[in-house]
Amino acid sequence: MLQLLFSRLFGCTEIFILTVMAYDRHVAICKPLHYLTFMDWKFCSLLLLSCWQGGFLHTFVQTMLTVQLPFCGPNLIDHFFCDVHPLLKLACTDTYVVGLVVVANSGMISLSSFVIPVGSYTVILLSFKTHSSEGRRKALSTCASHFIVVILLFVPCLFMYLRPSTTFPEDKIVAVFYTIVTPMLNPLVYTLRNMEVKNAMKRLWIKRLLRRNRRGPDRKFSVLGQPQLYQFPKMVAENSQ
Repeated sequence: MLQLLFSRLFGCTEIFILTVMAYDRHVAICKPLHYLTFMDWKFCSLLLLSCWQGGFLHTFVQTMLTVQLPFCGPNLIDHFFCDVHPLLKLACTDTYVVGLVVVANSGMISLSSFVIPVGSYTVILLSFKTHSSEGRRKALSTCASHFIVVILLFVPCLFMYLRPSTTFPEDKIVAVFYTIVTPMLNPLVYTLRNMEVKNAMKRLWIKRLLRRNRRGPDRKFSVLGQPQLYQFPKMVAENSQ
């Protein structure tokens, strides 16, 4: 149950934070002069607190629904972690109503949180008519990384939770994708859009290429990385008399 609790808490909180980030992008691009007025530290703190409160509320509902179920059969779940749908299969009672509540809770949260960023980016795209080409490029560069993360997270969540309480063989692959692959890709998606990170990566690769080019054909490197002179073997020719 601890796996179910923490996965619900952190997963739902991340969904709410991504939704709030979509609103932040909308204000920054559509109303740049009012950004500091709208998104002050008090309002940002309130939004962050609301995300955690929503995550706790969602976790409380999901946990209370599953704790009250009777489990009298095997205790092995056909899944990588303790998720709601595989756990409902182990219950010794009819879980139809509980499954509907899970869909209404998890599914609608995922769907509504996905619609809000899509609507926000639709408004941003419509506002491009009044922006210059440079402004459009900067706006797309700002929104691209967040939109990629939204797609990578919300599409698997919609597949998993916006359906009746059933399990499919593909659920394991989808679960691995949004629990492991997506969090691993998030740092790359966000940082590679940063110009400072791009310049640092370019300098690193340039230094490596220069070091390789400086190595002469008559030099080799020891295990510790220190250069050593390579001594070619001398062929001694014996003169037969």
